[in-house]
Amino acid sequence: MNARLSRRSLCTAVALTLGLAASVSASAQEVTLKAVNAFQEGTYFAKNFERFIKKVNDEGKGVVQINYIGGPKAIPTFDQGAALRNGVVDLSNTSASFTASLVPEGLALNYTHMTMAELRKNGGLEQLNKAYLDKGLYYFARTGENIPYHIYSNKKIDKADLNGLKLRIAPIYRDFFQKLGATVTTIPPGDVYTALERGVVDGYGWPLLGIFDMGWQEKTKYRLDPGFYTIELGVVFSANAWKKLTPAQRAFMEKQGAWLESLNAEDAARDVPAELKKQEAAGIQAVKLDPAQAAVFLKTASDAAWDGIVRTSPTYGQTLRNLMAPK
Repeated sequence: MNARLSRRSLCTAVALTLGLAASVSASAQEVTLKAVNAFQEGTYFAKNFERFIKKVNDEGKGVVQINYIGGPKAIPTFDQGAALRNGVVDLSNTSASFTASLVPEGLALNYTHMTMAELRKNGGLEQLNKAYLDKGLYYFARTGENIPYHIYSNKKIDKADLNGLKLRIAPIYRDFFQKLGATVTTIPPGDVYTALERGVVDGYGWPLLGIFDMGWQEKTKYRLDPGFYTIELGVVFSANAWKKLTPAQRAFMEKQGAWLESLNAEDAARDVPAELKKQEAAGIQAVKLDPAQAAVFLKTASDAAWDGIVRTSPTYGQTLRNLMAPK
């Protein structure tokens, strides 16, 4: 009797041990990543990343889950690159413009006309990620493209000359605006409305889309055409967090990243025409440079961009220019 009980107890213990091991093994295959957004939750530039998070969490049970801690109120926009590098968060929906103090090479994504598919094929993204990995980051997927930047202002601009204007800038167009004579200042997006209201700035550089989310149309009279450069938003990982993912987890995330990037073209095709009409209805006047001035404007933009990449990155700059600059 005691022997039978002993054998039964042993079998039970073995079963419990195996069950516990299976449970531990299963849980070990799921990783929870902490994510933050450089843009306020629910705004235009935040929404696709938030859709991505939901899709990962819906389809990634047992593989990958994402704990979304929110936007700039959780971690200020310009602090998120350091938070990634230091392991405070694992991934961020940010912009190369916001992480340029760490990886100035990332701005090349704003200056190229190539798609992400083309950059993956020709080695441009691989080369760019060498620079990101050097700084403890990893560029994962692009969440916005095919949308130009513009200068918005309270003062009319009718030539390729910004002398006398105080403009809010991001690093992407600092050199360009300064070459045209502007006085520039870096202000987080959340503070631009107040800066316009108080006359701290006369205008700002910003993509065609997104100003209504911030209420800036209330303080904006003009949009300068043509647009310049193209929008870049992207999901950037902590390099350590990316490296720790298993092959299966990486494959799952790459599949989700491909879906995320597939939204870019359809968004631009749908939203750009609608935005132009919306701005016109809000009283924002489009000021179009004549062909000669537009040519000067765009050449200055291109030269400033790529000269800046080469100057700030002796290691990678010229290679990036060769791979990514418009021919």
